[in-house]
Amino acid sequence: MDRLFMVIAALSGALSVALGAFGAHALEARLSAEFLHTFETGVRYQFYHTLALLAVVAAIGRWPASNLPVIAGWLFIAGIVVFSGSLYLLVMTGTRWLGAITPIGGVAFIAGWLLLALAAWRS
Repeated sequence: MDRLFMVIAALSGALSVALGAFGAHALEARLSAEFLHTFETGVRYQFYHTLALLAVVAAIGRWPASNLPVIAGWLFIAGIVVFSGSLYLLVMTGTRWLGAITPIGGVAFIAGWLLLALAAWRS
């Protein structure tokens, strides 16, 4: 499982950098300041949680008997898809109702962090 999370983290990291560059160079002249800020927020949170996936890889190696880091990893992935993905779609389509599902991704991020803390506490 740690290998899978490492691959996903590496791909998400590459995508974060590519999307950041895309936003800075291709979207800057096309988007309002508000939408550009929204896009940057999606990239920033994707990258933060790409790093969180690396912490999951380390936690799986450190506490292999616990399934909490694995669950945390899936929550981080879900958070990236729902939180960042909804922001990317909102900006690219202008469909503002997508902002209503963004907090679901935020809850997934929070739950992932709490599970990592619990895994460390129980170790």
